[in-house]
Amino acid sequence: MNHFIAVVGIVFIGLSPIWVALAGVSPATATLFRSLYALPALALIWYIGRKSDGRSLRARSLAVATGFLLALDLTVWHQSIAYIGAGLSTILGNTQVVFVGVLAWLLHRERPTKTAFQMIPIVLIGVACISGLGQEDAYGERPFAGTVLGLASGLLYSFFLLAFRASNRTLVRPAGPLLDATAGAAISTLAVGGVDPGFSLAPTWPGHGYLVALALGSQVAGWLMITYALPRLAALETSLLMLLQPMISLVLGALALGERISWLQGLGILLVISGVAYVSMKGATRPAKEDSLWISNSTISKTRVSNSSA
Repeated sequence: MNHFIAVVGIVFIGLSPIWVALAGVSPATATLFRSLYALPALALIWYIGRKSDGRSLRARSLAVATGFLLALDLTVWHQSIAYIGAGLSTILGNTQVVFVGVLAWLLHRERPTKTAFQMIPIVLIGVACISGLGQEDAYGERPFAGTVLGLASGLLYSFFLLAFRASNRTLVRPAGPLLDATAGAAISTLAVGGVDPGFSLAPTWPGHGYLVALALGSQVAGWLMITYALPRLAALETSLLMLLQPMISLVLGALALGERISWLQGLGILLVISGVAYVSMKGATRPAKEDSLWISNSTISKTRVSNSSA
C-alpha cells in the first residue's frame, strides 16, 4: 500500500509543471493562486489532527517565514517553465539533491559525502548541455535563460528545504508545517507580486481550473502522500521512485505540450538524472549521530510544496 501511495503522490507532483504551463498565467500569479487554493484543504487537514501539533509559536512563525523562500523558488521555477518547457525545467529543478549537501556543509557543518562533490561537475556539464549551447535546434523560447532559472530554482529549493527542516525539528505531521509555509508563500507573493508585469488577481478560465488542480493535486495531495509513504520504504526504493517525478514531467511535456528536445539536451538530461540518481542513492550528507531529525535527501524531490517542491 505504501508503494501505491508513493507512486500516486509522485504522479501528482510530476503533473505540476504541466498544470503550470496549461494555466497560461504569469509566474507570480501561478505561485499566489496555487498557494491560496491549497490553504483551505491544508487548514482542514491540520484542524482534524491539530492536537498532535505541539510546535511552539516561534517554530510556526519560522515555518511561515520559510514561505518567502518557497514563493521565490516557485516563481523562478514557473518562469523557467515558460522559457524552456515543463520537462527540462523539472529536470533542472531536481539538481537540489546535489546542492542541498553542499549547503548543509556550508551552513550547518554537516558532512557532505564524496559522492555529492564528485557528481557536481557531471551535473553541471549536463546543465550546460540542456541550455543547448547556442544550437538552433535547442528546445525552448529562451533555452539559456530557462536553464539558468531552472538551476537557480534548484538552489533556492535547497535553501527552502534547510530552512523548512529547521522550523520542524519535532517532526510533527506534515500538514501543519506545510500549511504555515504555504500561507507564508501566499503572503510573500501578494507583497512583491507587482514586480511581475503579468501579475493579476483576476480569475480566468480555464487557467484557474488548472491552478486548482495544481494546488489540490500537487501542493496538497502529492506532498502529503509522499511525506507519508516515502519514509516507510527502503532508501533504495525511495531513490528510484523519486526519479519517476522528473521523467513523468518530461514524458507528459512531450505528449501534452509537444515539447521536442534536441539530442544535446537529451544528453544533458541523461547526465543530470544520472548524477542526481547517484547522489540520491548514496546520500548527500552524513548527519551527526545526535541529529536524528535530518530528512534523508533520498526522500526529497522537486515537490514544490512544493517542495512541496515544487
